[in-house]
Amino acid sequence: MNRTLVPALAVFFGLLIILAIPLTTPIFTVSETQQALKFRLGEIVASQYEPGLYFKIPFIENIKKLDDRILSLDSKPERFLTSEKKNVIVDSFVKWRIKDPVRYYTSVGGDIVQANIRLDQFFKDGMRSEFSRKTIRELLSAERGQMRETLMSKVNQEAEQLGIEVVDVRVMRVDLPSEVSTSVYRRMEAERARVAREFRSRGAEMAERIRADADRQSEVILANAYRDAEIKRGEGDAVASQVYAQEYGKNPDFFAFYRSLIAYRHTFGKEGDKIILEPDSDFFQYFKKAK
Repeated sequence: MNRTLVPALAVFFGLLIILAIPLTTPIFTVSETQQALKFRLGEIVASQYEPGLYFKIPFIENIKKLDDRILSLDSKPERFLTSEKKNVIVDSFVKWRIKDPVRYYTSVGGDIVQANIRLDQFFKDGMRSEFSRKTIRELLSAERGQMRETLMSKVNQEAEQLGIEVVDVRVMRVDLPSEVSTSVYRRMEAERARVAREFRSRGAEMAERIRADADRQSEVILANAYRDAEIKRGEGDAVASQVYAQEYGKNPDFFAFYRSLIAYRHTFGKEGDKIILEPDSDFFQYFKKAK
């Protein structure tokens, strides 16, 4: 035998023994983040394993471990058509976990990549169905929560055949394509301008009403004040006439003299006032008697 072949064969058999050790050991462990499937001659014989230490039959049974944590499907942004026949670009993600390991293995071979591809198809179909019934305004409103619940229920029904449970569905962003953004913004500006004009018109109408009501109240107040003043003036004139009549009856000459003085005061109240009368007029009767 070639002497150089002996060390090579020794190394080969050594590696073969090292690789065969996991197959020959009868002990395997399952951690808190794993699920395990036991195969016996290629057939699944057990799947429900709690975290811990277990045994298997070497060479006859082998173990396939699956991830028991929540996994993510980050979908690429994709266009969907709304009920208004408008394209929107949606960025979203799905959180899922393995619910039935046996069904999961038989449907996608335990491959996370294949599971994500199948789940992405279900998710996109559900999104397309939901978005086709919604307007852009509804997609950006509080109704998104209700749409999420509906979408999550639909995707879970489809994902059940893969042994998968959808934990959460989120729409992170809804954008308009650049070719329609400008027209949408212009329409939004026109709508806001229309609302602003409507508010200004209502404000002007209310201002006119308030101004007209204030003018009416002003007229009413002035009219009532003038009425009350005339009443008071009339009452004062009546009292004054009564006093004059009483005093006139007591001393007519003095009353006549007093009234003449009042007339002189009003007639010659300012410097330079002039009056043209006949000298023997009764208006100057007290001037004639000055001697």
